[in-house]
Amino acid sequence: MHDIEPHHLWRDRYISSNDDKSPHYGRIYDEFRFTNRVYNYYIHPQWDEFGSHTLYSKIIYADYDDGIAIIELIGEWNDCLTNDILFLKQNIVDTLVGHGIDKFLLIMDNVMNFHGSDDCYYEEWFEDISEYGGYIRMINLQNHVLTELYETGVHQYVQFNQDLQIPNWRSFQPKYLIKQVDLLCAHLTKELY
Repeated sequence: MHDIEPHHLWRDRYISSNDDKSPHYGRIYDEFRFTNRVYNYYIHPQWDEFGSHTLYSKIIYADYDDGIAIIELIGEWNDCLTNDILFLKQNIVDTLVGHGIDKFLLIMDNVMNFHGSDDCYYEEWFEDISEYGGYIRMINLQNHVLTELYETGVHQYVQFNQDLQIPNWRSFQPKYLIKQVDLLCAHLTKELY
């Protein structure tokens, strides 16, 4: 896991440690010391901690004019034991919402497990952004993670399903990725009716 880096090809457009609206503003990264771990496995030092001991993030893109943030995640999402959604909401999401972000795209390629509890913080997050037309979307979920999310009831507040897979997302520019996810979500919504 130590060689899995957050996506870095958009750094010419956005760097969270240089963004004074980001919760990671001013952070200095040590490229040689690996300190954060998911269980016994060290992870790359570019990942940002936000209070969880098993889940780490990286805000890889934020556009305050369009009100959107793309966040890549790695590790195990555990709401059951460590209430990771609480830490994500309080330490990252609330800061971004306070600066006008109401659309969240979570990239889940490297989320290996999800252990759900209840959906209260997802509901609160959704309520914070829905009056402005915002959304929470997850792409590239592993099947067992998707199943656990459904069983927890998170799908009432977060858009995800097995068709929201864009395995080559790293080859896109951020706005094109957002457009592709918008198209997939529009297509999925039409299929429901």
